[in-house]
Amino acid sequence: MPYCIESRLSGIGYTSFVNLVWYRKTIELSPDSNRVVLHIGAADYITSVIVNGKYIGRHRGGYTSFSFDITDAVVSGENEIFILCEDDNKNRFVPRGKQSERLKSHGCDYTRTTGIWQSVYIEYTPKDYIADFRIYPDAENSKISIEFDLVGENKSLDVEAKAIFDGKSVGTSKSKVLENGRANITLNLSETHLWEVGNGRLYDLNLRYGEDKVKSYFGLRSVSLDGYKFLINGKSVFQRLVLDQGFYKDGIYTAKDDGELKRDIELSLSVGFNGARLHQKVFDPRFLYFCDILGYIVWGEYGNWGFDISSKKGVQIFANEWSEAVKRDFNHPSIIGWCPFNETWDYKKRPQYDGLLSHIYELTKEIDPTRPCIDTSGNYHVKTDIYDVHDYNGDVEFFKNNFDKFAVSGELYEHVLLDNPGRQKYPGGLPVMVSEYGGIKWETDSKFKSWGYGEDVHSPEEFAQRYCGLTDALIQNKNMCGFCYTQLYDIEQEQNGLFTYTREKKFSDEVYEKIKASNAQIAEIEK
Repeated sequence: MPYCIESRLSGIGYTSFVNLVWYRKTIELSPDSNRVVLHIGAADYITSVIVNGKYIGRHRGGYTSFSFDITDAVVSGENEIFILCEDDNKNRFVPRGKQSERLKSHGCDYTRTTGIWQSVYIEYTPKDYIADFRIYPDAENSKISIEFDLVGENKSLDVEAKAIFDGKSVGTSKSKVLENGRANITLNLSETHLWEVGNGRLYDLNLRYGEDKVKSYFGLRSVSLDGYKFLINGKSVFQRLVLDQGFYKDGIYTAKDDGELKRDIELSLSVGFNGARLHQKVFDPRFLYFCDILGYIVWGEYGNWGFDISSKKGVQIFANEWSEAVKRDFNHPSIIGWCPFNETWDYKKRPQYDGLLSHIYELTKEIDPTRPCIDTSGNYHVKTDIYDVHDYNGDVEFFKNNFDKFAVSGELYEHVLLDNPGRQKYPGGLPVMVSEYGGIKWETDSKFKSWGYGEDVHSPEEFAQRYCGLTDALIQNKNMCGFCYTQLYDIEQEQNGLFTYTREKKFSDEVYEKIKASNAQIAEIEK
């Protein structure tokens, strides 16, 4: 645990279809007068919990964290916990992301993850405790606001907050609890230390509610849009992103340790990227913690592939799951935007349900008004803050000429991706980023029938030449606010990564230096 049964790290490695798995564990508890809460980081897909023969509850969703208060079911001494996970990747109302719905991996779908894939733990809490809180940074005025969700009966308690930077107290405040079990605190900071790209300056945050003490942190930064520009703390930042799908050869959805999580960020930074598009998966909060520390910007996304967006039945299902993801990760300063859907255009198999995209966009903005939202990545936009497109054309001259037209006239040509020509016309006025491009194949594992996008290159030098040509065309475009290259590392048969599936180098240092130089150059929109 918490490795899925398909993974090598689980010791099982069973990769055929499994629609149901049971977990059983006995555990010694001494609850005394505390409440006992069972936390499950993530389990795919429907999870039911039974404690000492008593049914506790059920959770739907394979990507987000959830918990159950099991106080009334436990005893002092030995307790038996059963967890049941049900999963069916062929069910059209189950968002599967990049997990293959076929027996074997194929295309850009890979080995499945069934059951628990993030940590499970027991927490003792006082009867009155902080269930959740949301931090709203105000970088311009050097303060933060905190909204609390509280559990308990004692309405006479105060909520207290203390900010610390580099071991020094820089702000304290407290507030009364409201009748609805909530509280609000404004914390003015005596010192201003901005969270910036490449500089993850973090404040420690100590919270107290009665006997309950919580330690956390926050970053002081703002995100906004200005014309074509993407601004962090009021400064234009070009998003030099790479596609990161969160797959690991031995653990599938789960890294073997924190070092493996951090390593992916360090690899990305080493070749000049400043962030990632976290693709078709809600990432482990520990990964986001390292993003926060390192000043690494990311887009939060959901694993919507496999989900039927044409049915009204799907609205509530998807809304519930996506809301949990946004709420869980709201406080991470590294997340600079949300993108609930990827590539929802009509594949001639089902109609597009625009109402779902519009509703989820509005829901996202209601939960989090502080960040931009892209309704669906891949230029079938219904309602969006940024117009993003996918373009895998490998002809550097053709690629550059088309985007140069946008730099000159502000008109974006009708994009073509695979067999889906002219899906939508750019309405004008919105910031633009190319959130998928490149995908240049360079095979390192011949046991797979590997693939990439565009015509094959025949040497590392040709790879570098194409990479730099495509990237230069975007970063030197005065109207472009960012790019996302496909992708950071190979995954099984899709061998178009800059590194292997085991995160080893595929090229010489000279090739990586050329890639880094192209990525790291000052963008036109930053000048």
